[in-house]
Amino acid sequence: MAPRILVVDDNQELLSLLTQLFEDAGYEVVGANRGKQAIEVAKANPPAAAVLDILLPDMMGYHLADSLRKDNPQLPLLFITGVFKGGKHAVESRTKYQAAGYFEKPFEAQKLLEAMTKVLPAEKKAPAASLQDAFEVELDIDVEDEGPQDVMELTGRIKVTGGGNITAEIRGANLTASPMQKVPATQVRPPTPGRPPDPVPAGGGAPGSRRGELKDNLPSLLTAFYLSRETGELGIQKGKVKKVVYFEKGTPVFALSNLLADRFGQFLVRVGKIKPEQLQDASAVAAQTNRRTGDVLVERGLLKDTERLYYVGQQVKAVIYSLFAWDEGTYVMSFKEKASSESIKLDVHPANLIVRGIKKLYKPERLRRLLQPEDRLIPAVAPAYQLNEVELERWEAELLPKIDGNRTVAELLAFANRPEHVVYGFLVAMMSLGILDKRS
Repeated sequence: MAPRILVVDDNQELLSLLTQLFEDAGYEVVGANRGKQAIEVAKANPPAAAVLDILLPDMMGYHLADSLRKDNPQLPLLFITGVFKGGKHAVESRTKYQAAGYFEKPFEAQKLLEAMTKVLPAEKKAPAASLQDAFEVELDIDVEDEGPQDVMELTGRIKVTGGGNITAEIRGANLTASPMQKVPATQVRPPTPGRPPDPVPAGGGAPGSRRGELKDNLPSLLTAFYLSRETGELGIQKGKVKKVVYFEKGTPVFALSNLLADRFGQFLVRVGKIKPEQLQDASAVAAQTNRRTGDVLVERGLLKDTERLYYVGQQVKAVIYSLFAWDEGTYVMSFKEKASSESIKLDVHPANLIVRGIKKLYKPERLRRLLQPEDRLIPAVAPAYQLNEVELERWEAELLPKIDGNRTVAELLAFANRPEHVVYGFLVAMMSLGILDKRS
């Protein structure tokens, strides 16, 4: 029988990710996101070891440890924290609780796993999942989005990492990606024989992956990868449309999509780099000669070879941003090494990606659903990100000190003197980063 461990963290997506990590390693996991819930779970299913977040909504992790130790004085403990950082706290956890590990967020999940295996070895490791088991973006067929598309503004600055781990910042003109125009002669590639006719459904669970409903938790999913420094992928599906974001040590570095509008050639049309008829002609030549459309565009002088890196980076960024417009669908989290094989990788901090995605793609009605004028906000006790990691505009930095739990959102709106949807976008973004909380 697999050894049972208790994992407690109030970040549901991080809890889900860590649960999958330990299950893949051969453990049975019982999870909880509140201290009282953890006590009840532990009584019903006594664990052989526990991973505890120190700051929980209803009690301190240390108090939870005291309660668990009453039933099992020798229970091995590992602590994780996003607040209590520094050598003093780590020393105290070891002297008072003989903790087997003390991990400050963000931490490397694999090191947490290694610490667990030292105090409680797993009996048998579960087999790793293949890409097909978890989530597959069928790149042999293009899908047209049936819903309305959004205009997307992209700043003319992008950081990418190429071969040899050389990071470069490329600056160009700001881009506007318009909705894709219908092109009658657009060739949609037929599916490969043997491809499953239906999209992979949510539910179930192959080893190495965890599935769920998307709703409004894309920022939390990105944050879960960041806090655990995991390498892997996040697949998201809505109807027949599938997109996948690849992560390397917690940072999103690449993305793929089976949506026709997200193709590189179509992206160049949408930002006005080439004309639709030029793409049609280049695509036909590419199909006849079994080459990439981008190579044909370079050959014809429609795209400079030195520009390709810039536009590929912007295309990847646009694919990731577009996911913020989705508030329904299913997701699959899985852990792999595929991202490290990409020759071009984005270099963007997930905090800024989340802020920009919310500002760009959240509609006013969605923002008002998440935040009401009468709500009062307070600085979060345990933020997932630090303010120095977030790029703020001047008015945003001036508004933050006024958020103390006493003023309503409507009053903050008056202070900011900015359009309502702009202020709401900023406040919702700060909530999504865990920097602000609603006052209960």
